[in-house]
This record gives sequence, C-alpha cells and structure tokens, in this order.
Amino acid sequence: MSEDRMETEAPEEKKDVTDLLLQDILTGTLPAGTWLKQIDLERRYDCTRPEVRRALDRLSQKRLVQHNPNRGYQVYELDDQRTREISDIRVILETGIADRMIANATPEAVRDLRELANVFDEMSFRGSIMEHYDANLAFHRALLMLAGNIELVNIIAEIRQRTASAPVSQWRTRARIEQSAREHHLMVDALEARDLPELRRLIEIHIRQAPIKA
Repeated sequence: MSEDRMETEAPEEKKDVTDLLLQDILTGTLPAGTWLKQIDLERRYDCTRPEVRRALDRLSQKRLVQHNPNRGYQVYELDDQRTREISDIRVILETGIADRMIANATPEAVRDLRELANVFDEMSFRGSIMEHYDANLAFHRALLMLAGNIELVNIIAEIRQRTASAPVSQWRTRARIEQSAREHHLMVDALEARDLPELRRLIEIHIRQAPIKA
C-alpha cells in the first residue's frame, strides 16, 4: 500500500461502548432486570474491561443501570411509583412549555412535524425497533424544540431515558402503537389550531398513556 493511500484512508471510527450499551437497553435487547457481566459485555462490544466499566458507571449515574455491591451491575428495573414520578416530571415540564411551542409554530414547523409523524407511522410497519424508536424521538424533539430552550429539551431527553426499554414497555401491542401514532397527529392538529388546552391535554395523555376521551 502506498504512503499516499495510507494517508488518505482514515481508520473506521469505533462506537462508544456507552452508546452501544444504552441503545441495547433502550430497545429492550437488554431488558430491565438483566444482569450485566463485564466479561460478556467485553465480548459483545469487542472492547476492553476499562471501557466496559466506564460505560456502566456512566449509565449508573443516569440511573439506567444499577450497581449492587458484591453482586454486579443490572439494567435498572422501574417500580410503579418511580414510573409515575418520572411521568409527573415530564407532564410538568412539557405542558409547561406548550404555550411557547404554539407561539413558535410556523406553517413550516407544522409541516415538518406532520412529516415526522408520518415517518413514525411508516416505521411502525416497516422499520426496525431502533428505527421506530428513533422516529419517535425525532418527532418529540422537534415538537419540544419549538419552545426555543435547548437546555430544557436536553433535560427532558435525559429524563425520558430513565424509562428504559421504551419501545418494549410503551408499544406492547399494535393498538398501543396505533394510539401513539394517532396522538402525534392530534398534537400537530392542536398546535396548528393554536389550541393550548387541547395541546396540553394531549401531551399529558401521551406521556401517561391514558385512553383518549372525546
């Protein structure tokens, strides 16, 4: 191989172990309650023991992984109370900025949100679990970004991650997937109509996964 070719070819970038582990937790590949043996993670992600430990420590700080002294690491298993508390926090934050979302909802923004809602619909039938999950995140991030506060958007994104294995826990049935998709479109309708009470109502329903009442 020539020196010129060696200089132009960049080595393939290795993905961060934390991101790989996080992805497997969020998609339910590693379900809640799973014990995380370091030697198994080394093999799974083709990495070193220090990389595994750093990833586990980082996710422990986010409360996605639990460290049990003398036993090891485990994917965090939420109890009902903690799940409700996380939902309460999201409802407070997301409904609290709904007025800003409406104020900044230009026709272009509404159009883009409709397109993202359509992508979620399509991924529900044709995409992988990760593509479906990413489509959901993309819709919600675009909606929240209308509030114009990037730090708050990032905080909400971190809080969402604490409800681990989201695609598995949120979309257990086809009916639940279809309701989530319908709620996305209804939120865009409320945004376009500048109907603040309705947007707040739909956001709370969506977070708590409550049935929609006319």
